[in-house]
Amino acid sequence: MPNEILWIIFIIIDFVISLIIFRLFKKEGLFVIIAINIILCNLQVIKFIKMFGVTTTLGNLLYGAIFWATDMLSEIYGKKEAKKGVFIGFITLFAMTIIMYFAVLFKPAPIDTMHPHLDAIFSFLPRIALASLLAYLASQLHDVWNFHLLKEKTKGKHLWLRNNVSTLASQAIDSVVFTIVAFWGVVPLGEFIQILVTTYLFKLIVAVFDTPFLYLGRSIAIKTGEYFDRNI
Repeated sequence: MPNEILWIIFIIIDFVISLIIFRLFKKEGLFVIIAINIILCNLQVIKFIKMFGVTTTLGNLLYGAIFWATDMLSEIYGKKEAKKGVFIGFITLFAMTIIMYFAVLFKPAPIDTMHPHLDAIFSFLPRIALASLLAYLASQLHDVWNFHLLKEKTKGKHLWLRNNVSTLASQAIDSVVFTIVAFWGVVPLGEFIQILVTTYLFKLIVAVFDTPFLYLGRSIAIKTGEYFDRNI
């Protein structure tokens, strides 16, 4: 199956699973979605795939569900809960990075066959880990702030507008911060620009995909009595 088709199926499955988790566990489910996806993104970031003639990391594809969950928290439960979700994700990523870094320092037993694979996955360079943490925190906090600013300006109307504008701007911040911290001065300028542009373009496409799922999520919240119009 071509990567392009598999990618679309992959995105839909991720958002459908996210909707199911939200339906079952409501606000706590959104926190779980953020934690799960931030871990999976940073595992999949080391796998490179080729789509539409360009190379990107698989981790870019799951990142959209994190912004979806943050926007769901913003829309349904308010700014305070959205920020809580952001910091839950940050702590999850930080803890995973530190714990798994120390885990691979243990000398494996003679019968162990998996250590080289774990070492390859979790021995991230400190610069990459720092880039991921900074990019996540900067982009997610901006997403919450921008979402609520637009909600206030539009008097709670046009969910699609605040969702897309806040997410696309935040994805740009994420891509720029991560690429600069991780790769500036490490790769040639031409490759640096290509990494920056392709990273953002794929995140942009995923971000657009999440709009109908945000409406579906809000519809579920209304039906289950979770959603009510609140003052910002």
